[in-house]
Amino acid sequence: MAGAHLILSVNSGSSSLKFSLYRLTANADAWLADGAVERIGEPDGRFWMRTAGRESPAPRRGAFLGHSEAMHTAFDALEGLGLPQPEAVGHRVVHGGPEYSRPQRVDAGLVEALRTLIPLAPLHLPSQIQVMEAIATRSPGLPQVACFDTAFHRSMPTLAKHLPLPRSLWREGLQRYGFHGLSCEYIVSVLADEARGRVIIAHLGNGASLTAVRDRASIDTTMGFTPSGGLMMGTRTGDLDPGVLLYLMNEKGYDARGLEGLVDHQAGLLGVSGISSDMKTLLESGDGFAAEAVALFCYQARKHIGALVAVLGGLDTLVFTGGIGEHAAAVRGDICCGFEYLGLRLDTQRNAVDAPIISTQDSACTVRVIPTNEDLMIARHSRDCLSAPAVEAAP
Repeated sequence: MAGAHLILSVNSGSSSLKFSLYRLTANADAWLADGAVERIGEPDGRFWMRTAGRESPAPRRGAFLGHSEAMHTAFDALEGLGLPQPEAVGHRVVHGGPEYSRPQRVDAGLVEALRTLIPLAPLHLPSQIQVMEAIATRSPGLPQVACFDTAFHRSMPTLAKHLPLPRSLWREGLQRYGFHGLSCEYIVSVLADEARGRVIIAHLGNGASLTAVRDRASIDTTMGFTPSGGLMMGTRTGDLDPGVLLYLMNEKGYDARGLEGLVDHQAGLLGVSGISSDMKTLLESGDGFAAEAVALFCYQARKHIGALVAVLGGLDTLVFTGGIGEHAAAVRGDICCGFEYLGLRLDTQRNAVDAPIISTQDSACTVRVIPTNEDLMIARHSRDCLSAPAVEAAP
């Protein structure tokens, strides 16, 4: 097909690998297949795949020892179904540090630069680098593109990026970066001209953040130096009084590894409820601690939205996206309670069925539910990067 681009989008997590194959043309973006390898490194791993217009292979369970093996499994499955060979692979890269503000073609220099950023995102960058190297070994001529989740937030004013630390640490790159940028970019593309107003994007999933957008650009966001900050999440604390960490070190004997496990894996909805990090499970539970975890999540989201409204000077559009934002009507309803002073009016019937617009017609603020699509954003960036000359990292 003339003018068509076949792009494979890859999203590597700490213990999973997701992939989607797209055909992009000037007139339409077509999804061809997607799938995932889950619980990498565990004995009960799982591979599944879906395709458009073809019979999908049966899910397969077993041990996938690492992300390289997971990537080969995905490629073998795509080839086994006779799906077309992608002309490029685009990667979601969680952290671009202070240097990278746009997608970059992957080469040896970029991979080495990403290695230096591993301390900023130790849960994600090692597996993402491993997948890039596995693809380069399997298909040396296949172009790869790194799409940075931090890039969208490079437009934030310097004041919003600053941490109240000595300036020497700022010069070393300790600043607020923001994340979920690819999701925000996709939402902005769907909103079109509406994104020129005062917008808050609530990306609520196992990872959760809120972003203030004006004139289609990020001006502030809740996540900061790492994806652990801001709003409480499935297993992450979100923002903490730093004195809590000092107390745990001095009085409870925690070391850096112990604090990392607590902050990233044992806290958030899981820690408060003592039951699960899954919002659906907590909403269906009759347990009092589960209800308290949900209430705390909604309270924190309301508080952060209020802060971003102050930054924006008002609110024209509130967007819910991500697994919780798209499907948990009760959570959306609770978060929106208390914003009547902004003229926000929620339509409870529309909210109950996850309608695209869940505010009333006379609401001064439009409240939308928009399914995000980071994979499609990665594919679009990769296509554009293929046709553009290589760009060096910003000085």
